[in-house]
Parts: sequence; structure tokens; C-alpha cells
Amino acid sequence: MESSNGSLEQTLQEGKLYRQVNALIVAHLRDNNLNQAASAVASATMTPLNVEASPNKLLELVTKGIAVEKDEMLRGVSSSVLFDSNTVIPAGYGSIPPPRAVAVDFSGVHDTKGSSKSFPKHETRHVSEHKNVARCARFSPDGRFLATGSADTSIKLFEVSKIKQMMLPDARDGPPINDLDFHPQHAILISGAKDHTIKFFDFSKSILKRAVRVIQDTHNVRSVSFHPSGDFLLAGTDHPIAHLYDINTFQCYLSANVQEINGAINQVRYSCTGGMYVTASKDGAIRLWDGVTASCVRSIVGAHGTMEATGANFTKDQRYVLSSGKDSSVKLWEVGTGRLVKQYLGATHTQLRCQAVFNDTEEFVLSVDESSNEIVTWDALTAERVARWPSNHIGAPRWVEHSPTEAAFVTCGTDRSVRFWKETL
Repeated sequence: MESSNGSLEQTLQEGKLYRQVNALIVAHLRDNNLNQAASAVASATMTPLNVEASPNKLLELVTKGIAVEKDEMLRGVSSSVLFDSNTVIPAGYGSIPPPRAVAVDFSGVHDTKGSSKSFPKHETRHVSEHKNVARCARFSPDGRFLATGSADTSIKLFEVSKIKQMMLPDARDGPPINDLDFHPQHAILISGAKDHTIKFFDFSKSILKRAVRVIQDTHNVRSVSFHPSGDFLLAGTDHPIAHLYDINTFQCYLSANVQEINGAINQVRYSCTGGMYVTASKDGAIRLWDGVTASCVRSIVGAHGTMEATGANFTKDQRYVLSSGKDSSVKLWEVGTGRLVKQYLGATHTQLRCQAVFNDTEEFVLSVDESSNEIVTWDALTAERVARWPSNHIGAPRWVEHSPTEAAFVTCGTDRSVRFWKETL
């Protein structure tokens, strides 16, 4: 009898799992405008066509499953091209805590005037200083680590919970660091620099002075971004097409399906599932690319007029892109149509290659005002300015980066300093 009950329970659980999978498939097809296929699957599986599911939920689950499967395969295997089997990954690295709040849904908002939220007060402290301009910063996906890069060719790594500096390669005569990124599963940090290199640093080691691997590109590497699987990375360079690298073979691939494009790439970023990536270029355009075929699926030409587009990032649901440019504007674009949804004005940025970012809940947008040397914050839905704070840098900060997991951000300055900002409780 117990065996019969156990078998029944297993059958019920399997049935529930099948229904969940069918629902995700139908929702994925429907949300990607594959309506005929969605109707066919819905009919064959008796799944409601209007079934509710988070946008791109199926892609997120598949991406995570592939990452877990790869991690399990790597356990106990001898050293690979990049990763040392003796590497001790910091405990819990890569496990992302649940978000503090649900990401903002811009599609459901029409008239939001007068309903802006207040941006909580933050305290700030000077945490470190480079020997030259601090040019860029990046948080790890789990928010536990922070890295900064400088024009003095040095990289600094901090453990956020302690704001403790962990790694300081000796600054040498060399090229400025343009951008940084963390591997999604392994304790690997990469940098892109003006000497055409992408360097890999293993920060599981207590002291690290040299890169463990180096990719030699053909151009100035302005921006780098890991694919969520960790198997590939994109490099935005002085070349107008992003360079795609397989990190196991270091082989470079270029899109063959590209019309005439001019202008170096200031920033390149993958979406959270890797299904798309976006580039912000010196020709003022924002371009959206298929993450599988590397073909350009949408060009927003003149996104920032005739001025450079300096930054572009996806929202968490991948339905929108937040861009910034040297026309002193920050803009929100709808991925599916290329439509301008919001515009955040009132901060001057015409000289530095800065970016605008969401806070971790996507309720606010942060950027830099070069003329007043301030950090400017807008309500993401109403586009109303809700805060202007002195940056406490000597001269305008050139970079702002928000933690993906908590109410904290970092600014990097032309005064060489790095400042950490955290919400006051």
C-alpha cells in the first residue's frame, strides 16, 4: 500500500512538472510573437494560451541549468584551458540572493506624474585611491565583490561586506584599464585595456600580481562582458563590430551578417540570459544583437543625436535598454520596437565616457553631472529628478556602478579616488 501511494505521489509530481514546462514553453513562444507555434503547443498540451509566466522565465531556467550542469561536469576534472582544479572558489560565490523587490514594469505605466518616490539617503566613504584616474568599476553578480580599474594600469578588488581590499597588482607603466567583468560561476575577473589585451585574473588566490591568461586583440578593448554561461565573452573595441571569444579556445568570431557600421564601441553588455547583447557606439547609435547568431536585429541610429552613445544596459526582464550619451541625456528604449519610452534629463555629461545605471530594484536611475560634480538620481517611472548629491570627489566622477543585490553603489573619480555609497538605515 505504501509503495502504491509512493507511486501515485510520483506520478502526480511528474504531471505537475509537465504542466509547468508546457506553460513555460507556451508563454515563451507567445511572448516572442510566435503565436502560431504557441497556439499549436497550447492545443496539443491543453495549456491555456494566456497562461501567466515571468518574461523570459524559460530562458533564465535553461541558462541556470546549463551552468549547473557544466559546473557538475567540471568537478573532479583536471585543469582545463582556463580554470585550475585546485582553485578554491570563495564560499557561496555565484549564488545570487533573492532581489529586494520586483523589477519595475514600465509597460503598465501611463500617467505617473507627481508620484515619484524618494531616493533613500546614503552615506559615503573614501575606500581607496589609485595612482591615476579611476576609470571603471564592476560588482560581481552576487554583489559580494567589487573591482575598480585605473589609468595607472592597476586593478583593485574589494570584499564588499568588509570594504576590504583583497588584491592590488603593482602599477606599472602600461595602458589604462577601460572595463572589468566577473565570471558568473568562477572566481575570475577580466579586464579590457588600451594595449589591446583582455586579461584574466584568478582572485581565489590570496595574492595575485599577474594575469593567469591573456587574450591579445587587434584593437583598443573598450568594454568587456561575460556571457551568462561563462563560456564566451564579448569585447567592444575600436572596431565597429563586437568581438566574440570562446574562453576555452580563445578563438575570436565576428558577425558575418552586418551592414555598413561605423564608430568604435564604447560599451557592450549581455542580457541576463545571453539571448541578446547591446552595443553603444561612438557614432551615437544603440544596436541590439541576437546572442546566438550575432546578427544585428535592431539599430537605433541617432539614439543620442550626433553625439557618442557612451553606455547601454538591459533591464532585468530584458524588455528595455537604458542608454546614456554625450548629449547629456539618459534614455530608456523598448527592445521589441525600438521606441523611446522615457528620457531622464537635467544632468550634464559631455566629456567623459560615463554610464547611467539602475539601482538594484530598478526603481531609480543614477548618473553623473560633470558641471556640478554631483550624483543625480531620477525616479525610473516618472523620470523626475529626486536627488542631487555632491560626489565628494575633487572634479567630476567618471563612473558610477550600482550593486545588483543591495542599496549600495560606487563612484570612480578623475581625482584617482574610489568612493563607496550605502543606504543609511
